[in-house]
Amino acid sequence: MSTLTPALRDSSTMLRRNLLHARRYPSLTLNLLLTPIMLLLLFVYIFGDTMSAGIGGGDADRSEYLAYLVPGILMLTIGGTTIGSAVSVATDMTEGIIARFRTMAIHRGSVLIGHVIGSVLQCVASVVLVGAVAVAIGFRTTDATVLEWILAVGLLALVSLALTWIAVGMGLSSPNAEAASNNAMPLMILPLLSSAFVPLDAMPGWFRPIAEYQPFTPAIETMRGLLLGTQIGHNGWLALAWCVGLAALGYLWSKSLFDRDPK
Repeated sequence: MSTLTPALRDSSTMLRRNLLHARRYPSLTLNLLLTPIMLLLLFVYIFGDTMSAGIGGGDADRSEYLAYLVPGILMLTIGGTTIGSAVSVATDMTEGIIARFRTMAIHRGSVLIGHVIGSVLQCVASVVLVGAVAVAIGFRTTDATVLEWILAVGLLALVSLALTWIAVGMGLSSPNAEAASNNAMPLMILPLLSSAFVPLDAMPGWFRPIAEYQPFTPAIETMRGLLLGTQIGHNGWLALAWCVGLAALGYLWSKSLFDRDPK
């Protein structure tokens, strides 16, 4: 208990620090947030009728495609928001503040914990904003039960945690903030190569394995099933396994990089 209390105190201090940075310099978060919103509006209002007719094989119905699209956009939002975490960590590493923290009597892991919790909270806030835009243009989840809503929120938080740890590792391994931003771009590109915009069955045979065997597709299919009240099959367990695996990998990678003696 004597060790846990300082760890919690120092972690909460680092969390406040990172949230203050995000509030004072919102341009990065806003820029990353604009991408999923623009994609949502573009695909719904420009391609919505055509995409819905192609997927459903019947009449064009933009509202049906909106319901299909939103879960993928929410995952894309998380991927984009975590890029900011990689940039923030890389900035701390290169500007010397981490070296200063190493000389202070604070819990060593509180620096990374503050970044991770702060990023998860930013992911949740970004998802809420994008979700509000989706609701404003007609998205509804009338078939989802209370339990499915709870599971959906839990899945979003778990995906945020897993991707944040990966982003922290990318930030620690990057020589500067620009490199961290570039290294973390797969977190935003992979959702574009998943089932976010079209079903797997509609993809070319050579491309389908790329979309199918990656972490975002089972997470998107699970979120889609939870929000729309449809079956999720084995995707729920696959999404959980991907999240736990990525979170563990990101944590061990980040801890290893942070514990190394500075050069």
